[in-house]
Amino acid sequence: MRVLLAAAAISSSVSLVLELMLATQASYLLGDHALATGVVIGTFLAAMGLGAWLSQFLAAGPEPGFALLQWFLAVELALAPLCLLAPLALFALFRLGGPVWLGLVICTVLVGVLGGMEVPLLTRLLESGQQLRVALARVLALDYLGALVGALLFPLVLLPWLGLLPTAGWLALVPLASCVAIATTFPVGRPWRGSIAVAVPLIALSSWGLVPLGDRIEDGLYDDPVVSRLQSRHQRIVLTRRRDDLRLFLDGQLQFSSLDEYRYHEALVHPAMALQGQPQRVLLLGAGDGLALREVLRWPGVRQVDVVELDPAVVRLAREQPFLRRLNGASLEDRRVRLLIGDAFERVRQLQGTYDVIIADFPDPATPPLARLYSVTFYGRLLRRLAPDGMLVTQASTPFFSPKVLASIQATLAELNLATRPYGVDVPSFGPWGFVLAHRGQPRQPQPQAPLPFQGRWIDQGQLDRLFPLSRDLSLPPGERVLPNRLHRPVLADYQRQGRWRQN
Repeated sequence: MRVLLAAAAISSSVSLVLELMLATQASYLLGDHALATGVVIGTFLAAMGLGAWLSQFLAAGPEPGFALLQWFLAVELALAPLCLLAPLALFALFRLGGPVWLGLVICTVLVGVLGGMEVPLLTRLLESGQQLRVALARVLALDYLGALVGALLFPLVLLPWLGLLPTAGWLALVPLASCVAIATTFPVGRPWRGSIAVAVPLIALSSWGLVPLGDRIEDGLYDDPVVSRLQSRHQRIVLTRRRDDLRLFLDGQLQFSSLDEYRYHEALVHPAMALQGQPQRVLLLGAGDGLALREVLRWPGVRQVDVVELDPAVVRLAREQPFLRRLNGASLEDRRVRLLIGDAFERVRQLQGTYDVIIADFPDPATPPLARLYSVTFYGRLLRRLAPDGMLVTQASTPFFSPKVLASIQATLAELNLATRPYGVDVPSFGPWGFVLAHRGQPRQPQPQAPLPFQGRWIDQGQLDRLFPLSRDLSLPPGERVLPNRLHRPVLADYQRQGRWRQN
């Protein structure tokens, strides 16, 4: 009976890992993490209920133990190819422009139905040798324990160390291992030994070819050849290159093109630096690629730059990938730089002293976890680290397609009695891009306190002098209002999604 109880725990763990993998993949492909997670969890639980209900129709026959074990082995064997093919199917659907959401629901239903059948089958098997209450308690206890193991293994071990498709390949072998153990332990499993003997090498061989096939499908998602791909605990990192155009994608979203990234990073960094006048200590949040840091280090008076980056894999890529290292000028190796790995939301609380300039270069606030980095609470933490005459600047998405995002960021900063000035720049790869500058004191027309000590590729003294104000077509219509972004009400994620809808 211990073999069957172990099978219950393993099967539960496999099912949960597969569901987490599907939710992560859907978030990567479709961009809506909250919706993908909700669809997967809700559909999975409902499908488990359906599977439990359907299990009553699996007849026990004249030999109950024999028939029920046959059904359990059939469920396990069906789960193995599903683990292997479901993630690959979603990639293929996305590549072909097919109904990814429908594919996600179908895969989730299949996994849930199979998982829902297992607990009733095992309970019926075990109750023949012990009381029902004992059998049910043991099966459920091991089932929940397996779910816990799977829930921890996926984000902490499997995703960062293996990646999505390699995890799918290894995962497909686990139900087969349970089948081998059951067929070896119980005589009633003998009829299945031939099928299992064929399935194991077939699934193993398919798992071996899964990653190259997945890479080919992923390559088709990008216009240019992929030169580097990484799966970290936090995101999928892909670097493409065609001649002089190097592009970084995080979870499928373009972060920069080397052809025009200087426009974005010069506009992000230099207005705040010039308006402060004599920046010596700078805090840079995000920007682990080293490009914004490259611009900060062009100011000769800078003595220290603290860089807070969530994902060490991005930093490692920026340091080791030759093309990216050349683009960022090896800025992460500068002796003035102190690199701090961690979530900026918490890491900022551990910082000491104040900064003359704080630069927030986070991804767009498309999800609540990202939107909290644009919240009243987070900006309040930054304000405690901002020098009395300091400048705070944040990127603010594209105001042409998402004017409410920029306006909400302004409203959020205004909740802390900060004066704000929005501005924008045209970046060919993205279109018009917005930024919000904030400082203590009364609203005023910002004037540079010091001339630029250099001439950039885009920015110069003339560009700096005429940077403000934001043009009318990038601003909200008169009378239209937005809410400030708060932890308990992350409206910025909704504004960002509305903007994406407009853009599409």
